[in-house]
Amino acid sequence: MYVGLKMLKDFHPVTPSTPLPEAKKILEKEEYWMLLVTDGGKLVGYVRHEDLTAALPSMLSTLDRNEALYLISKLDVGMVMRKDITTVPPEMEIELAAQIMHDKNLAGLAVVDDKGGLIGYITRTVMLEVLVEEMGLALGGSRLVFEVQDRPGVIREVADAIASKNANILSASTFFHGGRRMLVIRVDAENVEDVQSSLEKKGYRMETAKNFVQEWSK
Repeated sequence: MYVGLKMLKDFHPVTPSTPLPEAKKILEKEEYWMLLVTDGGKLVGYVRHEDLTAALPSMLSTLDRNEALYLISKLDVGMVMRKDITTVPPEMEIELAAQIMHDKNLAGLAVVDDKGGLIGYITRTVMLEVLVEEMGLALGGSRLVFEVQDRPGVIREVADAIASKNANILSASTFFHGGRRMLVIRVDAENVEDVQSSLEKKGYRMETAKNFVQEWSK
């Protein structure tokens, strides 16, 4: 999956001259963590929810109400925006974009074309939607978890065992825990117990939440 296929296109960028109160209203209405800032169509920075929250009340604490409201009306995004914007291309793999957001603790990423033009926006919400989709939750079926060895042919072996019971694989993913490689498969089967039995005959042990209770109960 690529960033360009999941990025938001219908979002509301602001400009450096956008008043801070207006920017705050946009953030709250759209439920964004940050707003991208453009100038003449060119991406120049971003402003976070906490930047706006910190800037607006600080004026009220030192001035009377009328003075504060007047000065706040004169504040704009350009005064508080951040310029260390991280951008990604639409052809980037979505998991690499997620890694960048995780490593830099970012609320979102601006997606730009090869000329630097802003064409999209990736948020944490988008990443969570991708995770749910990749795990096949919306497809229904039954979820099976079991440890697999990192060796050639293991996925084919698992697929053959499932197909032998006339079951269909809806989604598949892997994760690592305690040095073990776990395979998570969602299957559409009339009798999921038959599928489990077929896999167990191949030497795979099914894992459930009960197998890990001691680890999160410590």
